[in-house]
Amino acid sequence: MEKLILFLAEQWMLVGGLLSCIFLLSYHDSRKSGRSLTPQQVVNLVNGEGALLLDLRDKAEFGKGHILDSKNLPLAKLDDELERVAADKSKPVVLVCKLGQSAGTAGKKMTAKGYQQVYRMKGGISEWQAMKMPLVK
Repeated sequence: MEKLILFLAEQWMLVGGLLSCIFLLSYHDSRKSGRSLTPQQVVNLVNGEGALLLDLRDKAEFGKGHILDSKNLPLAKLDDELERVAADKSKPVVLVCKLGQSAGTAGKKMTAKGYQQVYRMKGGISEWQAMKMPLVK
């Protein structure tokens, strides 16, 4: 531990540069996959701008409970069926998954295909349930 502290003190510029690179890389990566929204911000976006909710979970999990008016498009079928489900590339799209991790992968794919307003719901459906928001079964 003592050597680590000594190294950090002597090499503070290298450590600072490394931390800056890590921060910038993670920031850039998160921006490519879409901005992260809280469940309340998602509700505001759906009500205010008519955003499309895409639930990326499989059909069985979707059937156990999903957000009202969301469309089910499992992540495995995203490449094949995206154009059919979300034809308007200028309309806001909110990606919802179980924990908020798969939405990042889907967001990168959608951004690469030209979708202009891609968002991810922070924490996924688990966060939605934790906030006591309603689900449709």
